Amino acid sequence: MTINANLGLSPWDVFHQGITYLTGITMGQASIGVGIILVMLNAVLGESLGWGSLCNMLFIGLFMDLIMLNHFIPLSNGIFSGLIMMFLGMFIIGLASYFYISAGLGSGPRDGLMIALTKKTDRSVRFIRNSIEISALFVGYLLGGFVGAGTLIMSVVLGYIIQFVFKIFRFNVNQIQHRFIDVDLKFLRAKILKKKASQTTGI
Repeated sequence: MTINANLGLSPWDVFHQGITYLTGITMGQASIGVGIILVMLNAVLGESLGWGSLCNMLFIGLFMDLIMLNHFIPLSNGIFSGLIMMFLGMFIIGLASYFYISAGLGSGPRDGLMIALTKKTDRSVRFIRNSIEISALFVGYLLGGFVGAGTLIMSVVLGYIIQFVFKIFRFNVNQIQHRFIDVDLKFLRAKILKKKASQTTGI
């Protein structure tokens, strides 16, 4: 929705488009590739990988290509309708961030970076998110991504909107306890070993 607002790409999408120009892959594929790199960076910063992290990394890129290539969302033809689409899109991003992060199945690559840096620096979600968005925007612009007035608005406003949504739900990212893949695998392995041991004892 923020893309078809036609006021400029979001900061991350400027970055993805820059990669598209550089490599020839789709924006969805660029999103997935960036997600893989961010997951590795998050691991270095101490943020573990959850099943939700993998789903976020994969499905956002796939649905991005699906929606864009099939034109499911109409392109805005005016500034007023574009602004409505852009702010509605950002609010949806804020809601989506709350719902899937609060599920406790791990954060997506970009939100994982936001959470990791929030924990490491003890700065606000707003400050960290805006810093990440502006950094992605700068690099994307250098790679040739399209920057418009909406891009600059989203760079500054998105962090405020996400923090606003978190406040509505009284949600603190520092208090969420995620279920991570390594923990689930250890639990599954322990269950298998216990079952084998009980079978051996029964024999």
